[in-house]
Amino acid sequence: MKRTFVRHTVFAIAGLAAVGVLTSLVSPYWQFELTRATCMLCAAAGLTVLIGLSGQISAGQGAFIAVGAYTTALLLNSERSSLILALVTSAATAGGVGMLVGLVCTRLRRHYLAGATLALALALPSLTNLGPLRPVLQAENGLSVPIGPLPAVFGTSIPVAQWQAWVAGASATVVLWLLANLSASRYGRILRAVRDDEAAAALSGIRVARVRLIAFVVSAVCGGLAGGLLAWVTSLAAPGAFTLILSLMLIAAVVIGGLGSLMGAIWGSLLLVLVPIWVSNFSVALELPVRVENNLPNGVFGVILTTMIIIFPAGIQGGLAKACRRAGPRMLSLMTFRRARGSDE
Repeated sequence: MKRTFVRHTVFAIAGLAAVGVLTSLVSPYWQFELTRATCMLCAAAGLTVLIGLSGQISAGQGAFIAVGAYTTALLLNSERSSLILALVTSAATAGGVGMLVGLVCTRLRRHYLAGATLALALALPSLTNLGPLRPVLQAENGLSVPIGPLPAVFGTSIPVAQWQAWVAGASATVVLWLLANLSASRYGRILRAVRDDEAAAALSGIRVARVRLIAFVVSAVCGGLAGGLLAWVTSLAAPGAFTLILSLMLIAAVVIGGLGSLMGAIWGSLLLVLVPIWVSNFSVALELPVRVENNLPNGVFGVILTTMIIIFPAGIQGGLAKACRRAGPRMLSLMTFRRARGSDE
């Protein structure tokens, strides 16, 4: 366990260094897109733990992202909260909502759970139109979110987009580090036991309902943090950004990347941001109608999902791992052959 903790810490430090280097090499446009990808990564990583480790299918991650976004918007608009406090509060608030929802939903199974969380994703963003909440949350218009000044230590030496990329990248790195250690811990093994066989886990003394609830709350906390970051990065928290499509696309990203793999969540999050950009450029080049251009990214993502399930059922990360396992013995045999040939000569 100690070696695993050290290895994860080394990877986290390397990830922070990679974010710093990458954001200094790309343009502000790609800094913004990289920031969006890291925001989605936080949500996808939490969903990976929920679906991949505990075996629960949730279509309501977009609702928890909305909770985090509006919490951050309200706190930063009050001018009495720092960014760090707003993000932590957003994650905690989403976790609290996730606990309330999980007390009911985690007792459901398979498609019943998916249906309940689907209703949550549809209903929760519409609460902004309720009478008492309408003047506070500004209904369909949403809330503008101030970015705030950069820390004094940076002054005006770096662009705002790069500063946002650093904050989002650091947040995603911390989330991945925590979830990786959670997955490798005793609790991670308990989650897998519940996923594989609930009856056997219950007979061995595991409190299945509690384990499922904790996994649900962990996923909600990650979604709330992602929502807070997304609202701060885009300077807006509006219900139109947290539709059912977002929840379904996150599930698709997790499946494409590789269920149960945090590295797979990285691949899926990158595709979630890059595919619409590529499709949009393709649509503009072909001068497609606006209606087709707006709906084409979802269709392309669906094609990618179907193709990936057929070719690599374990996702991108599973396919890469399989390719490495096959290439390893071949490389070893090739090296052995060359050594033997060299000794003969």
